[in-house]
Formats: sequence, C-alpha cells, structure tokens
Amino acid sequence: MADHLEASVTLPSDPASVSAARAYVVGTLAEWGLPADTEVSDTVRLIVSELATNAVQHTFGQSPTFTVDVVLDRDERLRIGVTDSHPRFPRRLPAAVQQDNGRGLVIIRWLTAECGGKLRIRPTREGGKTILIELPWAVPARTVTAAGQQEP
Repeated sequence: MADHLEASVTLPSDPASVSAARAYVVGTLAEWGLPADTEVSDTVRLIVSELATNAVQHTFGQSPTFTVDVVLDRDERLRIGVTDSHPRFPRRLPAAVQQDNGRGLVIIRWLTAECGGKLRIRPTREGGKTILIELPWAVPARTVTAAGQQEP
C-alpha cells in the first residue's frame, strides 16, 4: 500500500448528508483494505456519524457545507477530520437527566480513546474548525485458503 492516501468529500449541511458521510468513509476505508464488517469499521462509522451530525445540527445555518477528510499515513495512522465554517468550538453541556442530545462529543472522545487514538479540535484559517480524530490503523489479518479465497 502507498505511504500516504487521502480522500475528501464536501457535503451540504443537511441531515441526509450524515449517511452520505458515513458511506463515503466506510467505502474509502474498504478500498484501502479495511472490510466494512469489522469492529474497527463500525467504530469509525459511529465516529463519523456523530461528527457529521454535529456539523449539521450545531452550525445553525452558518456553515452551508462540511468537509470530511480521510488520511492514511504509512499504514500506521488513520486521520479523519470533519470541518465546518461555524466559528464556535464545541463545548461540553451539563449532563441533565432529561437531556436528549449533547453527548456526541463525549461518545467520540470515549470511542477514540478506547481505540488508542486522539481527538483534537483546530481552528481553520477561514474562521471555522476541524474536529480531527487520529486512530492507529489496524486492518484485520485475513488468511488465504488453498483455494485462494480469503478467510477472516
């Protein structure tokens, strides 16, 4: 595999774009060797879903689009960034008993840490922000049978 792979998609800040972002990232990672039916892929799918949902719900119409960037460096490190043009950074909300939302970033931090990764929030030059997740790249090994078929 190449030392450095990149993929990027810009989507409208619309609820329908959340599933498009998930499908794009999972499809890209499958092309890079991570099967869509693995636990790592499920974790990435959930992280992207939460990040894209935040980009759509919390920009209050001030970010007409958001961009999802996926980078794989030297088969060691996967970076996923979601960028929007809203200037306000996410902040933790108090965990009220009746609260139905506001826990997405907590979920993302927990999933990222559980995978041995890091979460960063960076300002963009244009005044927005990028939520960046960095995870170790762990493609499950597959064995090849005598018939030449791969097995999990």
